[in-house]
Amino acid sequence: MTRTTRTTEPHETVERALELSRADGCVVIADEESSANLRWAGNALTTNGETRGRTLTVIATVGGREGTASGVVSRAAVTADDLEPLVRAAEAAARESGPAQDARPLVEGVPHSADFAEPPAETSSDVFAAFAPALGESFARARAGGRQLYGFANHTLTSTYLGTSTGLRLRHDQPTGTLELNAKSPDRTKSAWAGRSTRDFTDVDPAELDAELAQRLAWAERTVELPAGRYETLLPPSAVADLLVYMFWSASGRDAHEGRTVFSKPGGGTRVGEKLAGLPLTLRSDPAEPGLESAPFVVAHASTDDWSVFDNGLPVGPTDWVREGTLQHLLTSRFTGDLTGLPVTPEADNLVLDGGGTKSLDEMVAGLGHDGPGLLLTCLWYIREVDPATLLLTGLTRDGVYLVEKGEVTGAVNNFRFNESPVDLLGRAAEAGATERTLPREWGDWFTRAAMPPVRVPDFNMSSVSQGV
Repeated sequence: MTRTTRTTEPHETVERALELSRADGCVVIADEESSANLRWAGNALTTNGETRGRTLTVIATVGGREGTASGVVSRAAVTADDLEPLVRAAEAAARESGPAQDARPLVEGVPHSADFAEPPAETSSDVFAAFAPALGESFARARAGGRQLYGFANHTLTSTYLGTSTGLRLRHDQPTGTLELNAKSPDRTKSAWAGRSTRDFTDVDPAELDAELAQRLAWAERTVELPAGRYETLLPPSAVADLLVYMFWSASGRDAHEGRTVFSKPGGGTRVGEKLAGLPLTLRSDPAEPGLESAPFVVAHASTDDWSVFDNGLPVGPTDWVREGTLQHLLTSRFTGDLTGLPVTPEADNLVLDGGGTKSLDEMVAGLGHDGPGLLLTCLWYIREVDPATLLLTGLTRDGVYLVEKGEVTGAVNNFRFNESPVDLLGRAAEAGATERTLPREWGDWFTRAAMPPVRVPDFNMSSVSQGV
């Protein structure tokens, strides 16, 4: 990443907005974002680009006889002339609002970020300096091997500056890189997918991914039709991440306390303290997780059930959501923590599942399909919620489902629609392998920092056959 000098630096914009504020309290968030991308199709690059942008969010708080109200206004491409109207708009929104139920004193006492006054970090196409030539070599290999590669690589770097009228001056630089690679047969009847999450593309090897996809297309030379049913199934880390990210998003402490989710206890309260998994699985978040680093303080552009604009700047620490199979925490803000009696545990932007396993996906395939047909999935797609009370989800398999017989992949089978709850799956999981960084296929546009193991489930519910490739 590089740093540049601008006419008006983000920290100066934050300071000026705070100076202009006439409200009782004020929070200003400046997000400076740059991105670079590559796109390819049919073994050739098609487009590349870079973008730059800044979004400014002003949160005004106004006290009254009935309580404190808040007003939030966000704008992109804000100039110096736009700044005072933006601050006044936030103040007007606060005065027109009723008391905010999540109102709390603005956070104070958090040490300043040492680099708060430094220019934002930026990315550029240089981030692909080693990756792009290696991708070109993979195009040549794929062409010679009779397969076609399609895909997209994107790198975004967001520098967030947060200032408050209570004196906080915090800054976080967040790099986010994703790679999605598809290999298809020339007749389009066979397709395989691989994805990676990265901070800087120095740890992504296109040759490795292409070899993985070539193997999967070779497996698909033999096809077998299977009916719907429950199958012993090996979920790769990407599929595990998609299911558990959705569970994480559904772990609202308030919703559970009010009896509306799978984490609600019959008769009242939450299931915190209840055993969810037979395996010693631990699901955790940590802003300092190596390779998955995320903001160590709350950045809330709006209030929701478990986010509060009044919590901006609140430190975010490591949290075990599930420890050794037992539910430990649910998502809470200071408001919902007081409401539910649960400790305050704001969301961190990463998720790790660890069961202490050491086997790779290939090693786990060797143990599959000895008592009947086993299935090896590639990824899940079009996941939708069916029942919030059980967190029953439905969705499709995509880009390769493979038949495993007596520890060997013997062909590809048709795709399926599935119906499963990730909470139930935690309880039924029979084996978890080694945890590795992965990209959730379905939720990769919103959540990229995940590390998951492959998981074997003895009876994954494939509820119907899908005709998709």
